Amino acid sequence: MNASPLLSAALDAASNGWNVFPLRPCGKRPALHGESACPGIGACAAGHRKWEDRATTDPRRIRRAWGHVPFNIGIACGPSGLLVVDLDMPKTNGKSMKGSEGTPCGVTTFTALCERAGQEVPATYRTRTASGGQHLYFTAPDRVRLTNTAGKLGALIDTRAWGGYVVAPGSTTPAGPYAVIDPAPVTPLPDWLYALLTPRQTSRALTATPSRPKGSAYATAALRAETANVAGAGEGVRNWTLLRAARALGRFVASGDLDRGEVQDALKGAGLASGLREYECTPVITSALNWSITHNQGTAS
Repeated sequence: MNASPLLSAALDAASNGWNVFPLRPCGKRPALHGESACPGIGACAAGHRKWEDRATTDPRRIRRAWGHVPFNIGIACGPSGLLVVDLDMPKTNGKSMKGSEGTPCGVTTFTALCERAGQEVPATYRTRTASGGQHLYFTAPDRVRLTNTAGKLGALIDTRAWGGYVVAPGSTTPAGPYAVIDPAPVTPLPDWLYALLTPRQTSRALTATPSRPKGSAYATAALRAETANVAGAGEGVRNWTLLRAARALGRFVASGDLDRGEVQDALKGAGLASGLREYECTPVITSALNWSITHNQGTAS
């Protein structure tokens, strides 16, 4: 294999401001030595430097690396200011099921995610992977250091940021080539995707419950426990968990051990933390509290 096309592809990637490093020829693993085999000289004279540290946009270093060996090309996402959404193909026995009709893949899952969020599928720089999947490139926001995720956005959807890399177009593996399928400019990560990827902040209502007399310590503990359950509920059970929590806490509102406004705020904060929207939380909380208070009038905690 002639190294020139790969050298050109590596230089093209670097011209976009993307930090590149060599991958094994026809492979996806870094071609650099690991920490256990570090000679402690050259670039590692002051200590072992991993692929993320050694990735570069320097044309001289790139020509030196790719000038004689047909290395595949890795793009270090974090130093490049990128977040790449990896839409994978389903696998059977560890092998991608290319062309499996009717089998959901990362692309269809991501399209459904966009539809549920009421958003268009983002138009941005996009490549096809060797397995038949796709990589969507976004510029990462500077206000947070995003890291890799696996399945957080949905089945067969991973993301690569700090600590992660992607195989650049122009590279080839035995499964096939990596190629650009949409040369559109790389666009900023959409706010709605950023919100799904960032760690959910626990509502202050979950941690700042006012101190209460000893007689309502049980109610305070229940408030903390129920809101924590709601905040940690996964997709598919969030509404049910919120409904159950509101009904459980309603009896403490009925007995006067908890303030209704405080319970509503805490549950709404927990619901938002779980991924629900405000318009989904409010009617559930209101109706469940009304039901519980009505059925627990005159009770004591």
